[in-house]
Amino acid sequence: QVQLVESGGGLVQPGGSLRLSCAASGIIFGSFDMGWYRQAPGKQRELVATITASSVVEIVDSVKGRFTISRDNTKDAVYLQMNSLKPEDTAVYYCNAHLRSFARDYDYWGQGTQVIVSS
Repeated sequence: QVQLVESGGGLVQPGGSLRLSCAASGIIFGSFDMGWYRQAPGKQRELVATITASSVVEIVDSVKGRFTISRDNTKDAVYLQMNSLKPEDTAVYYCNAHLRSFARDYDYWGQGTQVIVSS
């Protein structure tokens, strides 16, 4: 059974920092591309950052320079370090694990962790 469990969300003031963690189980973690997505109230889920199985990183422009994604294959975990947080970063953040194998896509999602940026 695949499980992705996010943690680290919470309430933070503008300009503050949070570190989200996602612990994976039930998958060969090192084979999966990992990503963080977010969904703000009334909006569609959007990509924030990805890190491939070979640790190639992509960060969307809206958070570039403020957010960093990393992974630890020894702990089957992926992290999102969020600095200089803004109110518009308020959203539920979801962890994603993706693998394309033999022309088939495997996608798994966590339950999400709430981030609220407010004074």
